[in-house]
Amino acid sequence: MADRKNAAPLPQPTAAEVEFAQQLVERAKADGVSLVGPGGLLAGITRTVLGSALDAEWDAHLDEAGVDEQSGRRANVRNGHGAKTVQTEVGPVRIQVPRDRAGSFTPRIVPKHARRLDGFNEAILSLYAKGLTTGEISAHLADVIPSCSTSFSTRRVDTPSR
Repeated sequence: MADRKNAAPLPQPTAAEVEFAQQLVERAKADGVSLVGPGGLLAGITRTVLGSALDAEWDAHLDEAGVDEQSGRRANVRNGHGAKTVQTEVGPVRIQVPRDRAGSFTPRIVPKHARRLDGFNEAILSLYAKGLTTGEISAHLADVIPSCSTSFSTRRVDTPSR
């Protein structure tokens, strides 16, 4: 876990970002959605960010595989998704982990066989609470996972719809 005393200060949220966060919470309450736990607002945000990050990693992995010169086809292709439930600070989150035909994709954001993501939600929620947009959070993840920087910067992350 990161040393909180030496952590870089995050920017203060703008009034519009605070209002947006309040609207999310109000909408969740109006729809009867809890903030934490399975199916909660925070789990939905976490699922969205994880899904976007995994897809960006997957795209970068497939781009690295390149094209077979003889056949002109990609050396490795997509092969669907597999469901996985990971334990986070806000409760269990069910995600879809992408697969490739060669079976060589090894995600870094949610490593193979990992069932617990300690610290991930803390980091994402801290960035979100400080007013960073999901696009800015994705840019931060691109810094953490350099091989996916172009995929993260061009991929749009949506907030969960309830």
